[in-house]
Amino acid sequence: MQRLRYRHLSAALAASLLAASPASAETLYIAAGRLIDGVSNAVRTGQCITVETERIKAVDACGKAPDGATIIDWSGFTVLPGLIDLHTHLADLGQSADLAAPMKASPAETALVGARNARVTLEAGFTSVRDVGTYRGLTDVALRNAIDRGDVPGPRMWVAGAYLTIPKGGGELNGVVPNEQLPLDMRLGVAATPEEAAAKTAYLLDHGADFIKTIATGAVLAIGTEPGAPELTPEQLRAIVKVAHARGKRVTAHAHGAEGIKNAIRAGVDSIEHASLADEEALQLAKKQGTWLAMDIYNGTYIDEVGTKEGWPEEYLRKNRETTDAQRAAFRRAVGLGVNIGYATDAGVYPHGLNARQFRNMVKYGMTPMQAIQSATGRAAEEMGRGDIGAIVPGRYADFVAVRADPLADIGVLEKIDHVMKGGVLIR
Repeated sequence: MQRLRYRHLSAALAASLLAASPASAETLYIAAGRLIDGVSNAVRTGQCITVETERIKAVDACGKAPDGATIIDWSGFTVLPGLIDLHTHLADLGQSADLAAPMKASPAETALVGARNARVTLEAGFTSVRDVGTYRGLTDVALRNAIDRGDVPGPRMWVAGAYLTIPKGGGELNGVVPNEQLPLDMRLGVAATPEEAAAKTAYLLDHGADFIKTIATGAVLAIGTEPGAPELTPEQLRAIVKVAHARGKRVTAHAHGAEGIKNAIRAGVDSIEHASLADEEALQLAKKQGTWLAMDIYNGTYIDEVGTKEGWPEEYLRKNRETTDAQRAAFRRAVGLGVNIGYATDAGVYPHGLNARQFRNMVKYGMTPMQAIQSATGRAAEEMGRGDIGAIVPGRYADFVAVRADPLADIGVLEKIDHVMKGGVLIR
């Protein structure tokens, strides 16, 4: 029976692997049929990955496995780094027609929903996420910590803590009750002046945020705000960036409109979320400054189809129609210009676990399949400043996905991952 594990290997290689098959929790030896490492354009065959204590020790031609290693046969699969989504909302209820839903759910209930979201995201092959805000402030910090302790399964999380937004801006829960009557934990990042913005930035970092999420323009899915309208002022944005960068933390800006995008880039933010209405000047400025774009070019389709069916506010649907095609055109232009682009979906607007649906759109609107894969692996890690995830190279975490089909021939196969490993532990 044991030899069935190696049926895809050559006789000589199978014999070599079998010679070292006693189980060990410390060392894994993974045979990859095809290997995409997340940072190079090569597709290698006949490679084996040695894993020790969560990390990759070696990647080289298959030979004799280390003594005592556990053998994993993925020789019939394409093996890639664990995928990274740079724009999720795990620690939240998800979008619906009920505007009051985030307020009706207690922090505890929100955290439990977040645990479910984390599990399905991990099972879908996304082993790391940048969680970019929650209405219930710091719920994301609690979820991240629970995952890190091993209390619940989930991806590696980097969290924002709350939205830094102007009063009644795109980061507020508008249209439910007067905003001043919202629970205090739903207004942790509300700031009316540069001084308040700096103080709120420090507060969130002091309480566990890994980076800062600013709301530089109005939002599609927020009552009473317009995506093209600037919100946080250039002075507020500069105050936020100054505090965060002094602590070695990055800042990203939700920004749909061109003016707000340019305000944020000039203030020194590290990345822009959405960039739906970016004009040529904004894209050229992002290229010049090395600012990353995190463009969620799938979920406009979901909002239009499901939002219409479920009766989401007409204001949401109008703003979605006004931004979806424009964003995809801006994405295509950004790809052509060589602007830095990371994989970002806004999962939570549509169901968690479906994060990989965006890959098809990224290829449709200008990326090669390899570029799309790298945007969710090595390039995404680069955007976050992480040297420990996103690539199958020695020293990084042993986070992998495996698919039987070739994602370079059909990028859609990443929507159904066959195997997932996080830190050397098989998830599925």
